Amino acid sequence: MLAIDLGVVNRKAHVVSVREALTFTAVLVFLAFAFAGFIYAAYENHWMALGVHVDRMDNTINDGRLAALKFITGYLIELSLSADNVFVMAMIFVHLRIPAQFQHRVLIWGILGALFLRGVMIVVGVALVSRYHWVLYLFGAFLVYTAIKMLFTKDEGHIETDEVFIIRLLKRFFPVTGQFNGPRFTMIVDGRRMLTPLAVGLVLIDILDLVFALDSIPAAFAITADPFLVFTSNVFAILGLRSLYFALAGAIDKFRYLKTSLSAILGLIGLKMLTGDLLKEFFGPNVNLYMLAMVVAILAIGAVASIIVTRREERRKQQPYA
Repeated sequence: MLAIDLGVVNRKAHVVSVREALTFTAVLVFLAFAFAGFIYAAYENHWMALGVHVDRMDNTINDGRLAALKFITGYLIELSLSADNVFVMAMIFVHLRIPAQFQHRVLIWGILGALFLRGVMIVVGVALVSRYHWVLYLFGAFLVYTAIKMLFTKDEGHIETDEVFIIRLLKRFFPVTGQFNGPRFTMIVDGRRMLTPLAVGLVLIDILDLVFALDSIPAAFAITADPFLVFTSNVFAILGLRSLYFALAGAIDKFRYLKTSLSAILGLIGLKMLTGDLLKEFFGPNVNLYMLAMVVAILAIGAVASIIVTRREERRKQQPYA
């Protein structure tokens, strides 16, 4: 999908329209659910030795139905948490003044870097969970803390201090120019090869995605500790991040309750990690199904509430003063 996106659909630099982004997003969502069908068959028939090891999250062996359910839940959680990245990406592109026709190229290469970095984090996370089960409780406590912090943190709408620090650190070790060289990441200036703002944006996106992964990776482990399910759910969520940005960037300010929804999801996931054994005793084997339903409900309520409040405000502005 990355090859098709970069080499066919976006072979030439152009401004990605909302319609194009929504179409690509729909295709990726369809492929994710189709992949859930593959997971069902793979775990049911133990292809590639899948479905034969104990899932350390709930100490069960995943059959086809349970594995597919965990994948879909993890995918929706990771996709919803990825929506928060859109805010940061928008600020990066505005701060670096990256033209709209080059933004998709930065995002594509940023996704490639994010896949590698998250893969490393998942391998380390699986090793920790397999050896030290109490790590899950640390993850849960961290997610609850992050949820509370996100709920009470206001968006300032400007580039953050951490991002400015990364730019300064990059300039200390590499020559950086403020000029653009088309879609290229480097250019020759006075005989020296220098990084263009596209390269700076690429580094920022990858590093900050790594920071966001500190929330999303533990969130995935709240659903399953199966490395195949954790990594593939992350892969499909990250694949949709580029098209999600172009679909939401222009209207992200209308989703005023997105932060509230994401903080509720993180808090819910953190509490599940902290009380996993009790929830399993109370809800039985369908605890993951209830988790999926609650995630979908939180996202739906946040979206509907945002639309209703936005429309009410627009109507008030259109009404003539008495």
